[in-house]
Amino acid sequence: MTGPEPLLIRGGRIADGTGTSLWKGDVLLERGVIAAVAPPGELATDGRRVLDASGEVLAPGFIDAHSHADNAPLLSEDDTTKVLQGVTTEVVGNCGFSLAPVAAARRDELGELLERLFPPVALGWATVAELFEHLDRCGAVTNWAPLIGHNTLRLAAAGTHDRPLSAEEWTLAERLLDEALDAGAFGLSSGLIYPPGVFAATEELIALARRMPAGRVYATHMRNEGPQLLESIEEAIEIGRRARCRIQISHLKAVGRASWGSVDAALQRLDVARARGLSAGQDAYPYEATSTMLTTVLPAWFQDGGPEAMLARLADRDALARARADVAADEGVVWDAIMVASTASHAYEGTSLPQLGEQIGGDPFDAMVHVLREERLRVSMVRFAMSEADVETVLAHPQTMIGSDGLPPGVGGRPHPRLFGTFPRVLGRYVRERGLLSLPTAIARMTSLPADGFGLAGRGRIAPGLVADLVLFDPATVAEGGDYNDPIHPPAGVGTVIQGGHVVVRGGRWLGVRRGRRLSPA
Repeated sequence: MTGPEPLLIRGGRIADGTGTSLWKGDVLLERGVIAAVAPPGELATDGRRVLDASGEVLAPGFIDAHSHADNAPLLSEDDTTKVLQGVTTEVVGNCGFSLAPVAAARRDELGELLERLFPPVALGWATVAELFEHLDRCGAVTNWAPLIGHNTLRLAAAGTHDRPLSAEEWTLAERLLDEALDAGAFGLSSGLIYPPGVFAATEELIALARRMPAGRVYATHMRNEGPQLLESIEEAIEIGRRARCRIQISHLKAVGRASWGSVDAALQRLDVARARGLSAGQDAYPYEATSTMLTTVLPAWFQDGGPEAMLARLADRDALARARADVAADEGVVWDAIMVASTASHAYEGTSLPQLGEQIGGDPFDAMVHVLREERLRVSMVRFAMSEADVETVLAHPQTMIGSDGLPPGVGGRPHPRLFGTFPRVLGRYVRERGLLSLPTAIARMTSLPADGFGLAGRGRIAPGLVADLVLFDPATVAEGGDYNDPIHPPAGVGTVIQGGHVVVRGGRWLGVRRGRRLSPA
């Protein structure tokens, strides 16, 4: 690829990523970096290409602090779900799921687990370094900062079993983690409602996180985001304190009406930990519905032994009776709130479990069992389980980054609209319409805060010498384009996106050249 020609951006209002007030100025880009920032008219054109930004806001490229687009470079079609929102960098490998390491003897088991979240992926690599090399060759639409997933790591070492690691498995897990960190992983992520992470004790997570070099991150989808939210926060804090590492609470929220309001106490506990010296952040998405695998509704014991064991239990009368009782006792499960988002065959998508139960002549639990059996566990859901007040409380907190947490690209179906509209929704609904955040504050949460938290050197601000990843948007019209019933639409109001000095989106349209690259920890 040729280097970008010099570009002078004139006439816009600058949100520089620091949270300070917007100001009018001009920005010169040369050789992929910001060469100069000056008051209007001070930078001569000197034959340079000029981009008129009148009426628009110029901001650093947005950083998605919580993405599942690990597979995006593998797709033949360009994944434009994020770049059209103004996102230039994504933190991937979240919730304990990464595409490596891959143990040869457990390749099929890992593939079946990953296919509950990702579209089918040919796992043609073993180590994290081999995966990174392969993805680098494929090229990416956005820059990506990878985490290593604890679920993937534990499965490679020990399979999907409810037991502590043996001494031999410990040695292997530690070696695989070290290799991933040496290859350039930004840290370790956990997904403690998913197998096999759900079977890991706190001590296991501390021991692994302790191996990370200074500055790397432990990002966690906690054990419980409902009745045990505060206990889960305390576990994450303990891991960070004892492992002496930064923690990132993934998609902080309170799930289930009985837990609404508990985010206040969760944030207070994090603030106390920060005041005592713990480096800690959190991210959130601006919606009241969650989205994940339908299998997470089932109790942890149901997931022991891997997919074939789960499918056998789905056909076992006694196991189902026990699971039905456990689910009935879980106050966080509200059947009317669960909608099928995507399935392997694309059947049932957009149907609620009560509706599906009526179709098959059963109740919602029967419907869940039915669709999981028919689709061999490859079912995702959208779950309407949060309160608007809690969403606003978390978004308003000064340490909250913005993360989409959308399904991986290529899954299809009727995915959560956050995949396509998270960042414009924050700017449209929570800045312009509701006034929850000022525009400079919202931009800082999308740029400098995640850049600093994850160690993304040279990004997240507009200043001379930094990477020329930028977005231009119209603050009067920026908005998400879809909703839960019809999610697959690009946003409005995001006009131009620049990566490394190259214009990659113009007039809200992707120009078709992958300019992203894998980033390395600072």
